[in-house]
Amino acid sequence: MKISRRQIMAFALTVPVALAACTATYRNHGYVPADDELAQVVVGKTNQSELDGMIGRPSSQGLLTGSAWYYVGSRWEFFGAREPREVSREVVAISFAESGLVTNVERFGLERGRVVVLSRRVTDSGVTSLGLARQLLGNVGRVQAGDMIAQ
Repeated sequence: MKISRRQIMAFALTVPVALAACTATYRNHGYVPADDELAQVVVGKTNQSELDGMIGRPSSQGLLTGSAWYYVGSRWEFFGAREPREVSREVVAISFAESGLVTNVERFGLERGRVVVLSRRVTDSGVTSLGLARQLLGNVGRVQAGDMIAQ
């Protein structure tokens, strides 16, 4: 069997295209400020209007009160015909006091489907501020059937 020059050329052009189709591509979504930008934020001294000029406004804010800003960034992997997969996610949460001063700067990551605190800078006021969901779900698992029957 004799291989023609045309068959060799077709093979030589097809192989790189096929290999390129099997290469993963990545896309970044969202925005998370870099560590050097967050280093400019001084907990207890920087206010909300200064923060807007330093690192910009986030895509999400705290529900109802706007007492926190959330910067969310994620990286997605696209590989051939497979469904896209999120390979990393980072969230920076900046909390504010009623006066507008920064009270907390936290960085969270996603490891094996679980949220992990990567870094935290907080001023402890001694008073904990629980969100509505945390208040509602705070007693789940603490209530026992015997306690309810005894009443």
